Amino acid sequence: MKKLSILLILLFSISSCSQKKVIFDDYIASIKDFQNNLNLEFKNKNESPLTEEDRIKFKSLDFFPIDSTYQIHAKLELEKDAKIFSMPTTTDRLPLYKKYGKATFIIDGKELTLSIYQNQDLIQQPNYKNYLFIPFTDLTNGKETYGGGRYIDLEIPLGDTIVIDFNKAYNPYCAYNSKYSCPIPPKENNLNVSIKAGVKKYKN
Repeated sequence: MKKLSILLILLFSISSCSQKKVIFDDYIASIKDFQNNLNLEFKNKNESPLTEEDRIKFKSLDFFPIDSTYQIHAKLELEKDAKIFSMPTTTDRLPLYKKYGKATFIIDGKELTLSIYQNQDLIQQPNYKNYLFIPFTDLTNGKETYGGGRYIDLEIPLGDTIVIDFNKAYNPYCAYNSKYSCPIPPKENNLNVSIKAGVKKYKN
């Protein structure tokens, strides 16, 4: 009976490990799909933010190694009585946003907070009605990543937890071509840690 119990425990442990590996492999595959889709966009003449000269010689964006610890399950606190405001950009364009809420999480033992925003024009479109936006800066900016910060796209979650995946952090188009107008990350979204995940600085 004791041997049977031990065998059952071992089988359960093996099954649990196998399930975790499948979930991990699926996650890695999903991030690789994200990276591949970005690269396809940059190669596409009709979608690429690159100058024509850069697009012709473009091969791939540079990414940090995929790290599942940067897939964060953050506590979401909705913003009460949020007002619409004009978000500064790299030009004189002032798109309208509303603060949706704030996400609180821990990285490297530090409790961090990021504000989450809604673009007031985009949410009028059916495909983007649940769209959320995080522009942020961190200690890698100007070194390993674009000096102006990076962005993450999300969707409205069902509960009070939101998944922020820094492996999907990407550069604004301004990092590739000065003709674009890009939102400037608010100071409240300046993270005092190094986020070594997502897209790195562009090297043409």
